[in-house]
Amino acid sequence: MGFIAFLKTQFIVHLLIGFVFVVSGLIINFIQLCTLVLWPINKQFYRRVNCRLAYSLWSQLVMLLEWWSGTECTLFSDEATVKTFGKEHVIIILNHNFEIDFLCGWTMTERFGVLGSSKVLAKRELLYVPLIGWTWYFLEIVFCKRKWEEDRDTVIEGLKRLADYPEYMWFLLYCEGTRFTETKHRISMEVAESKGLPKLKYHLLPRTKGFTTAVQCLRGTVSAVYDVTLNFRGNKNPSLLGILYGKKYEADMCVRRFPLEDIPQDEKEAANWLHKLYQEKDALQEMYNQEGIFPGQQFKPPRRPWTLLNFLFWATVLLSPLFTFGFGVFASGSPLLILAFLGLVGAASFGVRRLIGVTEIEKGSSYGNQEFKKKE
Repeated sequence: MGFIAFLKTQFIVHLLIGFVFVVSGLIINFIQLCTLVLWPINKQFYRRVNCRLAYSLWSQLVMLLEWWSGTECTLFSDEATVKTFGKEHVIIILNHNFEIDFLCGWTMTERFGVLGSSKVLAKRELLYVPLIGWTWYFLEIVFCKRKWEEDRDTVIEGLKRLADYPEYMWFLLYCEGTRFTETKHRISMEVAESKGLPKLKYHLLPRTKGFTTAVQCLRGTVSAVYDVTLNFRGNKNPSLLGILYGKKYEADMCVRRFPLEDIPQDEKEAANWLHKLYQEKDALQEMYNQEGIFPGQQFKPPRRPWTLLNFLFWATVLLSPLFTFGFGVFASGSPLLILAFLGLVGAASFGVRRLIGVTEIEKGSSYGNQEFKKKE
């Protein structure tokens, strides 16, 4: 094991990375709070500023994937589709099977210049998660309770607000509503059988309301829907902790572009279109499992240096005073100060671990275990 590989396994290094992310995130959130005064003066300028502030935070996680772990992402698509990346407003449909599927998506948005302006239809609980939810609030992310009767007006209003967004945005939808587990899959397929819908082997039954509403509200703004099917070579199931420990993965992403005018305007027909799409996604997963490859040309967009430079900036700004303060505490010889400092380190460690826990499948929500049994 080389020295760099050894460093990647050390808890103190992980703690320092977490410290930089958390403290820089709190600083960014405070700056975002201050930018609210810009909204009534120049809404579009407010949005552009917050896109760059969000980039400064999210790119630190992308840095971990690209530069720290060295994970590689390969696109399987066609040249015409790849040429549109980062040049139009789009809706992204991504399977929700892995703890770091969002991070692979962010990597692609970063490489095509839309990381800061990327959007998602997120569960409302995340709004109260420090850094993640707070940053999303200032980005006008659409939050929902996942109860359509209560969400309908909120979601429609939030989507319509994005109609004049000044920067190209990729709006991510997890149409399955929750991460794939065997229990949720079994319940979901029971619902599919009761509704006379084809069963899926690798996906949950898509929940169509969010998709059809997004298509209706963003029609005229969004140019296309990108269907993305993600898998990892070697049948691996990566985690954010694995990334933090420097484990390298190989992600394959099959991307298909559907012009928005090809998607039916009628809600029922659009829902049927989505169900058909998930049948095709299932077939793509089956092909990948059998052949270890997706159809289409292979593209490896080069990683850019900005994520690394951004992290090094924050590390330089924040770690220097931390080391100076820590040295001063231990040099003082005061047991009270030393204990307080160690307590602060322990609290920081706990906080970082809690943030990582948000991505873990086994700690995910129980949404889907019973919700699939209810009428959509």
